[in-house]
Amino acid sequence: MTMMKKLLTSAVATAMMVGGAQAAISDNVVKIGYLADMSGTYRDLAGPNGMKALEMAIADFGGKVNGATIEVVSADDRNSADVASSTVRRWVENDKVDLVAGLVASSVSIAVSDILEENDKLGIISGSAASSITNEHCTPNHIHYVYDTYPLANGTASAVVKEGGKTWYILTADYAFGHALEADVTRVVKANGGEVIGTLRHPFPTPDFSSFILQAQASGADVVALANAGADTTNAINTASEFGVTQSGQTLAALLLFLTDVHALGVDAAQGIQLTTGWYWDMNDETRAWSDRFEKETGVRPTMVHAGIYSSTMQYLKAVEATGSDDAQTVRQKMMDTPINDMFAKNGRIRVDGRMVHDMYLAEVKTPAESKGEWDLYKILRTIPADEAYRPLSESKCPLVTGK
Repeated sequence: MTMMKKLLTSAVATAMMVGGAQAAISDNVVKIGYLADMSGTYRDLAGPNGMKALEMAIADFGGKVNGATIEVVSADDRNSADVASSTVRRWVENDKVDLVAGLVASSVSIAVSDILEENDKLGIISGSAASSITNEHCTPNHIHYVYDTYPLANGTASAVVKEGGKTWYILTADYAFGHALEADVTRVVKANGGEVIGTLRHPFPTPDFSSFILQAQASGADVVALANAGADTTNAINTASEFGVTQSGQTLAALLLFLTDVHALGVDAAQGIQLTTGWYWDMNDETRAWSDRFEKETGVRPTMVHAGIYSSTMQYLKAVEATGSDDAQTVRQKMMDTPINDMFAKNGRIRVDGRMVHDMYLAEVKTPAESKGEWDLYKILRTIPADEAYRPLSESKCPLVTGK
């Protein structure tokens, strides 16, 4: 189905909702497919514990919606677009899956979004970072919920340049996410008067960063920036520590660092690193209360992705309940029309391009003296308001925005 036809379909669905002629929940079942890296580089930031967050949302919702049973299937995408595509095609064409949730590697999310559009099913992307997902790769059939590379650059890169990091050398994961983060960081560095003097792309994943770190160190750049995530980031940071990158006077900028990464590294190794995050477990009473429940279920504190999966699942189920439908366009429109106010975000909103816009936060890893416990890892330096954090629609290439 073409984008224009999908836009017309969405308009018709909206008109049906306004007129009260809502489609019923098909087969009296709402089926959710959870797809993520369950065993590899991105396991800890989402993985099995993301599935637990989704199950917590379903349980909190009561296990049913408007009398319809909520069912869940899951799969390990192995960070492969091909594996993910075949899995999701089977889910939507044979298994009647209504929503695909999780979605971590950006290459996976982009491939899956095409299949969802072909079959008019809905996806909520909580783990992927590439801002292109709601820009040139936008569709009427997915929502990008937690964060993307645009605010990561606006937060971390902007702060590091302003603190004196004028020349940059970027180590980039060689796939869609890394490319998008490299481009967004380059834009911000230049806009703030800095210069990117070199980039080097590494295979995804990479177990040995020795040669890459040595080249970055030899560049003499003020800042060695890591445009990667998960185990790639922790491996690179550990290698940089072994080679004395920061001791030689260079700044190490981890452009996407998760709570689980910092926990794995320890505050001794990670102290002082600045990062941008969409959520932190210890921000207020509401986040702490939910995180206490999550830790009892999993043994760990949640990342922003875990929290986003819970929140987005609840928002989806509320939209199904309110519309009496599991039709993708009907539910997506209702989610767009409904502000998000929960433990994950306040005054969040889903734009026409599918981007869920909410405040982001510039954080710094605490020193060993500042940290009062195993998971007491961040201090929040400042809030990045939603409208400042994300790409403005005036710069969008998304056909849902431009009409082209």
